[in-house]
Amino acid sequence: MTNDTKSARSSRARGMGVAALRGLGLALITLPGSVLCFVLSLVSIALIPIGVGLVTTPWVLTGVRAYADWRRVLAAEWGGVRIPPAYRPLPKDANPWTRTFGMLRDPATWRDLRWLPVDMTAGFVSALLPAALVLYALEGFVLAVGLWRVMSDSEGGAYWYAFVPVDSQATAFTAAAVGAVYLALAYRFTPGLLIAHFRLTRAVLGSNQGELSERVRVLTETRRDAVDTSAAELRRIERDLHDGAQARLVAMGMDLGTIEVLLDKDPEKAKQLLAHARKSSVEALAELRDLVRGIHPPVLAERGLGDAVRALALRLPIATEVNVELPGRAEAPVESAAYFAVSEVLTNAVKHSDADRIWIDLHHTAHTESAGMLRVTVTDNGKGGAVIEAGSGLAGIERRLGTFDGVLAVSSPAGGPTMVTMEIPCALS
Repeated sequence: MTNDTKSARSSRARGMGVAALRGLGLALITLPGSVLCFVLSLVSIALIPIGVGLVTTPWVLTGVRAYADWRRVLAAEWGGVRIPPAYRPLPKDANPWTRTFGMLRDPATWRDLRWLPVDMTAGFVSALLPAALVLYALEGFVLAVGLWRVMSDSEGGAYWYAFVPVDSQATAFTAAAVGAVYLALAYRFTPGLLIAHFRLTRAVLGSNQGELSERVRVLTETRRDAVDTSAAELRRIERDLHDGAQARLVAMGMDLGTIEVLLDKDPEKAKQLLAHARKSSVEALAELRDLVRGIHPPVLAERGLGDAVRALALRLPIATEVNVELPGRAEAPVESAAYFAVSEVLTNAVKHSDADRIWIDLHHTAHTESAGMLRVTVTDNGKGGAVIEAGSGLAGIERRLGTFDGVLAVSSPAGGPTMVTMEIPCALS
């Protein structure tokens, strides 16, 4: 037997034991949890006509949602079964009446309430099956080592194990052989039984229509954010042109008019104004170049995201190491979103982190089932404490990436380091 085979069997045996323990834990913990949530929900909703339920129902249903979300997390982590939530958002300042009937009008609330009785019956049994199968298999071996005498005496006759009447050592060994068959079945099917439990949960708790509605809601929000961001960007460009290059060009035009008047009267003064006008033209050109670079950097268009990020790093006052593994180029909008997201993260690091070193990693991971994922990680050794909150630069980055179904993750414990990871689904040319 090779080492790989031994390792695979050992891993399979561990998986059997882990699945049995997890199923037993789910059965023992979730049965009372589902019963409690269901009873409290029914009582609270029944008390709405007399007014008490208006106060209690939002709290009870919030608890049910938290319980259901916990089960969603377990399904994803233990069984690889994803059950996306699809709850309708409620106003934060809503009164009890609005919150109560807003939650009751949500189809996801009634899916939760339909799931609870299923979970306390079929869900309990399906969660207990992996542990029951393993324990019943082990019982056959325990009978063979002498327990059959105790069980036979207590039963007042033969103790039946499966289809075997155990009343002697010979039949106890037969029970052990049957237990070995059950153990082989447990070895083969126990992890799948636990996954079946989570699939049952998804069948009742999940909803394709709810997932579609959630998807539409997210797309609506990201589209609105994209429109708002574009409008803000246009206002910034207009303001920069009006206050910068346009003002310099107007002043330069006035200087040229004055020069025409002074050419014959005061040539020396005219020369001074010409020098000033030339300086203004240089400054106006530099401002226009900066403005164009802020809209779409030429290096990004010409040489791609990797070289554009390297150019960003060269302008930083902090030592920066850039690692790029991009076998091709993404579409221009994706490259632009990633570039400005990296630029914003680097600006935040320089301003707030007190770091003396930054690492940037760009790479693309190909997937067989999708186009792939562009992943950008920016790490600094600063003081940490970065959070995504409303109005912050990181929240703006999250909105920018959301337009492309991208995600932002921030790990920044107090004392550092800070790691900002951005992922955008895309294909490379």
